[in-house]
Amino acid sequence: MVLILIFYPIEDSKLQDVDLDHTLGVAFSVAILSTYNFVWDFVRSLPEARGTKIFMVDTLGGFSGGVVGSMREKVKKKGYNPIGAKEIIMPLNVFYIQDEDTCQGKVAKGLVEARKYALNLIDGEAAWSRIPVLSDAMYYTSLCGLRLIETELNQKWFYMGFDKEKCNKCGICVQLCPIANIEMQDGDYPKHLLHCEYCLRCTSLCPHRAILCKFNYKGKTYQAVKAKEFLER
Repeated sequence: MVLILIFYPIEDSKLQDVDLDHTLGVAFSVAILSTYNFVWDFVRSLPEARGTKIFMVDTLGGFSGGVVGSMREKVKKKGYNPIGAKEIIMPLNVFYIQDEDTCQGKVAKGLVEARKYALNLIDGEAAWSRIPVLSDAMYYTSLCGLRLIETELNQKWFYMGFDKEKCNKCGICVQLCPIANIEMQDGDYPKHLLHCEYCLRCTSLCPHRAILCKFNYKGKTYQAVKAKEFLER
């Protein structure tokens, strides 16, 4: 069997180009018990289908509860056939950043889990389940958290500033942001526009560790890949 995978960043995907004649996969990271608004917006905007197979995979630091079941219902109502869901534990990139050995151990184990999941999808042995009451409760709890994050007061309180002594104005953070929340004028330092969803791409992947995050213990960050590698994928 020849398996061909084509990857598109969610934030740059053109929904009119979604090929409903082939299996569709959605991959993202977990946040506040579910996932970010820009991911939900993408899923809600998917074109109507007639049985197109779809699977999901997410990465998380511990527990979600508000994404697997809720996303399954949303894609089913659009006519998709949900064939598999998998959540893979990966290193934390917020709050407490673990030591390098622990992080690498999680990555190694996660890659094994991802391979098993891929084989299960190919063999038709994957599953996408839902626990109705729990899934719905966690989803709506997550929505409340996401709306709280979007408030202007919260954005200013948890504002992620730039360390001008470290920032070299490379502009990578502007390219990394999935919702265009960072802008940069010629010759000026980057600027947050206060509608951040706290995906922490900019903080985690800044080559110079120049973006401050009040969430992280002692200002530590975790970087799974280099920024340029991320942008090339």
